[in-house]
Amino acid sequence: MTQNLKQQSSCKECCERCVGSLPWASLIATILLYMGVALFCGCGHEALSGTVTILQNYFEVIRAPGETLDVFTIIDILKYIIYGLAAGFFVFGVLLLVEGFFTTGAIRDLYGEFKITACGRCLTAFLMFLAYLFFLVWLGVTAFTGLPVFMYFNVWSMCQNTTLVEGANLCLDLRQFGAVTISEERKVCTGSEKFFKMCESNELDLTFHLFVCALAGAGAAVIAMVHFLMALAANWGYLKDASRMQKYEDIKSKEEQELHDIHSTRSKERLNAYT
Repeated sequence: MTQNLKQQSSCKECCERCVGSLPWASLIATILLYMGVALFCGCGHEALSGTVTILQNYFEVIRAPGETLDVFTIIDILKYIIYGLAAGFFVFGVLLLVEGFFTTGAIRDLYGEFKITACGRCLTAFLMFLAYLFFLVWLGVTAFTGLPVFMYFNVWSMCQNTTLVEGANLCLDLRQFGAVTISEERKVCTGSEKFFKMCESNELDLTFHLFVCALAGAGAAVIAMVHFLMALAANWGYLKDASRMQKYEDIKSKEEQELHDIHSTRSKERLNAYT
């Protein structure tokens, strides 16, 4: 019995020491998530706007009339998705941060009036599922953002090495990227005036680096989700151990109360027998 008490006491002290770092882990993950989402949404939105300018000024692509699904409509849809990501992950980050602080407070106040419930453990498990799901989503977003970075890098490299490609007749055809239909011919060749104007303009260089920053922001969001998963898994483990400790303390208090009642009863019996 004494050995069990010592083990439970050591587990309690270990839990209290470890759980103190959980709010800071959640806070760091929240800051990293906000930085990544802000970088991705801001730079991605401006990069899409720069892409529209390049398509209209140098490739002479015009917006299709009506509700036809063209490259400009797809870009508008991507912008609305960015708006939704910014709003949704702001709320999600606040929720995870609050959960991290409340879970820590619940464990610290375990031996007071607060009691850990099954609802709290279910909430932590649900947030772990959401964090893992959003981790997969951000992995996909990162891979998708790498496509325009690769395409713009090729165009930017051609512009940076115009003297090397001057003799070669290389063309940038939008039909290869699915930006226009097969019947439309929208291309810019290396020897044309439009190609030199595009390379000398600020739109191409700025759009390329904005997409690079958006890719970095998506990568930061992935790291933040991994950090959140680690913090939530730690919270789940601490809650589970604290729940067992709570049951142990309840059983211990009942046994002590029973021993006290037995001792009081025996004392009364001895006093009655003496009198």
